[in-house]
Amino acid sequence: MSTGRQGPPKHQNQFAWKPKLGVKINETEPGGRFRPLSEITGVCPRCREQIDWKRRYGKYKALVEPAKCQGCSKRNVRQAYHNLCFGCAKEQDVCAKCRAHVDYTVGRDLSEVEAEQKTLEEAIKHARERDRRRLLREMNKGKTKSSAVPATTTKETVGDLFPNKSLEDYANKGRVVRPEKINVVYVKTVLKILAGLVVFVGNY
Repeated sequence: MSTGRQGPPKHQNQFAWKPKLGVKINETEPGGRFRPLSEITGVCPRCREQIDWKRRYGKYKALVEPAKCQGCSKRNVRQAYHNLCFGCAKEQDVCAKCRAHVDYTVGRDLSEVEAEQKTLEEAIKHARERDRRRLLREMNKGKTKSSAVPATTTKETVGDLFPNKSLEDYANKGRVVRPEKINVVYVKTVLKILAGLVVFVGNY
């Protein structure tokens, strides 16, 4: 029997539910800080959401050792809840979990990522030093060359990059000695030197 009530729940959670909130997490176990869970790959988007839900709500059980593939009967399955190894799933064009024919699967295999990393390292090794450093900087930032935005987009850049409109203004500004900036010790030293010069000239 529906009451026809609409809108948000009457008692909305102030914060998201977290599994095992009072339990101290061992950082060396799978899913901890030192051993994070691997990326979900080789499955259809629906199966990826299911595995991700298990991870979010504390139902996920990671594999302790490689499981047996249902296609080739070899122990090649390295991710939990997968029924086929990556090779069989790619060969049959199916999802590694539900074995349904899909147009594309989520993520890439570890071997593909390693091969691409090796190719990238070879390209970096044979590149010029300038290009190599630039590429490494962009990789560290997590940005590509296409997403790089110029530092200033407006025409008026005075005050952002340089405090003055021209170099002459900056040089003139630097020559002005302000009274509050004068060092007392420096002034006393200069006065002593001048007094010594006056005594020295007076003796002649």
